Amino acid sequence: MKTFANNLRTGLLMFVLTGLILGAGYWIGGQQGLIYALIVAGITNFIGFFFSDKIALATMGAEEVGPDHRLYRIVERLASRAGLPLPRVYVSPQMAPNAFATGRGPSSAAVCATQGLLRVLDEREVEGVMAHELAHVRHRDILIQSVAATIAGAITVLGYMLMWGGGRRDDERSGGNPLLALLFLILGPIAAGIIQAAISRQREYAADTRGGEICGDPMKLASALDKIHHLSKQIPMHVNPAFNSLFIAEPLSAMEGIGNLFSTHPPLEKRLLNLIGREYL
Repeated sequence: MKTFANNLRTGLLMFVLTGLILGAGYWIGGQQGLIYALIVAGITNFIGFFFSDKIALATMGAEEVGPDHRLYRIVERLASRAGLPLPRVYVSPQMAPNAFATGRGPSSAAVCATQGLLRVLDEREVEGVMAHELAHVRHRDILIQSVAATIAGAITVLGYMLMWGGGRRDDERSGGNPLLALLFLILGPIAAGIIQAAISRQREYAADTRGGEICGDPMKLASALDKIHHLSKQIPMHVNPAFNSLFIAEPLSAMEGIGNLFSTHPPLEKRLLNLIGREYL
């Protein structure tokens, strides 16, 4: 039921994001401008979708490991339990405790854990983390995030087109409404960014729930998240913020207040409530 509710919220957020781009298209020379923006954003995100795994793994300095590594054996066991193909397994030398999954789908997936995570978590907690990452693979979250990024990128392109090209509702000789164009240029990408971050947070809830089922005990993942959350504040991770949504925990501490709107991960307390319920906290 929790997974269904999270998926429903993700669908509603995608609907709102799509509504933004359709609304923007109304102000840009009709269908032609809308198609142009989608093509530009689509090409950018097509490249990211097909090469993001290689880029992310290279950025983390990750190296593939085989059956002689304990992480490989944990992932192999969990993938079998989840009914998934065995993904490629990587270890990054970074000492900040974290992990991520990447790839276009189950048949091309890769999972990666940092040396720091393997050092500070026990066997059960590592199982919880990798079960969470396999849940992302099962849910095809990379695809969902790529679609959201494409739409968000198109909204940004449309903002610039509106700024310089004007809207079709205005007299062509007037050059459009510059104030309206400026507002959309500023607020459109911000709104798209907030919705995109909200979609990422909903996918994290769904992966937590499914991950707890895959590993057989949600307390494994809950304990791991608690450790990662507190230790990540002490050990910095050098990574491009564009990759933040990939990780099990946001590498940079989420800002308080309005900054939370742009956080790609839910607060720890809400993730624990989603996993194990208030009575266990």
